[in-house]
Amino acid sequence: MSQSRGPFFDDFARLLGDAAGVAQGVRREVETLVKTQIERMLSGMNVVTREEFEAAKEMAALARGENEKLGERITALEAKLSAR
Repeated sequence: MSQSRGPFFDDFARLLGDAAGVAQGVRREVETLVKTQIERMLSGMNVVTREEFEAAKEMAALARGENEKLGERITALEAKLSAR
């Protein structure tokens, strides 16, 4: 007497599958809403973007390197003046 699963279990399994799909959809919606709210709050606070921060960081590094070179030139020129 081999019997397959009854219709109750098939319906229950289908219901669980549908519930899992709905839960994933809700999770995506919540993530989208939270992301939108955070972006709105940050834009109102005048916070810089990652790209702007990286650009400013690169400019600061270049300026620091140039300042070091100029400092070395000044030291060399002062040494020449002192030798006279």
